[in-house]
Amino acid sequence: MLRDVRLQKAFTLRQVAQRASVALGYLSEVERGQKEASSEILASVADALEVPLSMIMREVGDRLAVFEGVYDMQAPYGAGIEVDSARVPDTLPQELVDEYQRVTR
Repeated sequence: MLRDVRLQKAFTLRQVAQRASVALGYLSEVERGQKEASSEILASVADALEVPLSMIMREVGDRLAVFEGVYDMQAPYGAGIEVDSARVPDTLPQELVDEYQRVTR
């Protein structure tokens, strides 16, 4: 999710890391879901990305709910989704993103 926002804003990983005062390698690992970030680091990254922290938290919550099968987006999209592990990827298939944007307009 952080990577998606960063790319939409046309920031490099290095720019965000510098602006957020976070190590480049650490931020890369957070983006790829290999490390978890504290709320303080997420707040710094949100500031660096020029987005509200609440937007990041809401988006992450929505993505997690989709994978848990509890978020229906006005239709039973989550129903029947089987999650092989508790790990939720940082990115979603473009078709799912497009559908989400379509139904939330």
